[in-house]
Amino acid sequence: MEIPEQDAAHMARAVELAGHGHGTTTPNPVVGCVVLDAAGQVVGEGFHAYAGGPHAEVVALAQAGERARGGTAYVTLEPCDHTGRTGPCSRALLDAGVARVVIAVSDPNPKAAGGAARLRDHGVAVTSGVLAGAAERVNEEWLTYARLRRSHVTWKFAATLDGRSAAEDGTSQWITSPEARADVHRLRAASDAIVAGIGTVLADDPHLTARPNAAQGHSGVPSIDSVSRGETVRVVVDPEGRTPQSARVLDDHAPTLVAVAEDVETELKADLLRLPRHAGGLDLHALLRELAAREIVSVFLEGGPTLAGAFIGQGLVDRVVAYLAPAVLGSGPAALGAAGVRTIGEIHRLTFDEISPIGPDVRLIARPAIQPGRET
Repeated sequence: MEIPEQDAAHMARAVELAGHGHGTTTPNPVVGCVVLDAAGQVVGEGFHAYAGGPHAEVVALAQAGERARGGTAYVTLEPCDHTGRTGPCSRALLDAGVARVVIAVSDPNPKAAGGAARLRDHGVAVTSGVLAGAAERVNEEWLTYARLRRSHVTWKFAATLDGRSAAEDGTSQWITSPEARADVHRLRAASDAIVAGIGTVLADDPHLTARPNAAQGHSGVPSIDSVSRGETVRVVVDPEGRTPQSARVLDDHAPTLVAVAEDVETELKADLLRLPRHAGGLDLHALLRELAAREIVSVFLEGGPTLAGAFIGQGLVDRVVAYLAPAVLGSGPAALGAAGVRTIGEIHRLTFDEISPIGPDVRLIARPAIQPGRET
């Protein structure tokens, strides 16, 4: 489909606006909207800032007022057609008298879908699929959650150029720079859950929390501290229930779930999540389904190579964020453990989306070449 230049430009702006909602909308999607008047001038812009707050279309229409009548609305996700904590956006667009609506991605949630059909039924011209790839990318966490009924997983690791995550004696502080570590805290704060394995808990006794204000957004964009959202949940994957009662991950700084095997006996006083066993560990598909049932949309996977290898091996990593330091160790643990690859034909292929300097380090963002549940 050949996209008119004007449609592409306005949808690109809507995608940019949608990104401002990262980290504050769970369990809702991030959505951006741009409204033009009948003459083609931008008269309203908006994004969904927090769950329970006004949707992107409502914000943009309020800004546009009567100037929206006869105009066009560009929306990154199909306008909802149901009443939840807010009213249906399809009705808001009809009431505003918008003549045309341009949509990037259809809503996969059957409870909310149907907005495009309702608009068409009432004489509104609807165009779908404009910049679908970009809109999918900005909303990938929620789309994974909605389509696959599991949490979206970002695996983060820091390593030397030769792929070592620690020295031979186990020391690892600090391989990367303060700038890279600050970026990690920003990503942590924008996630619904931080996941680590029992090996990391026993070796490092981490807090698994994000620093305050780490998710501060662009100018005029609400920070995590200024909107209504739940705390980031800490999750320990601990099949045998070996987490010490004194572990810092069990302190009162944030809620914690400890995932244990369903048949294990443990006296651990914690919020336990009992899961089936799988390949010497836990069924991670079941873990992500259980987290999704608790409205945890996005997971930030940290910790050691064993758990990362298990997630990769079970096909459950949706995005990789790697911080590479300009240094080499020559020995020591690798960033990734066994991931189910026995021969080169079974290699896990990824595609790079971003390669950027961050302080003296380099940040790489990559995704699996084949991503289940994606439309584009």
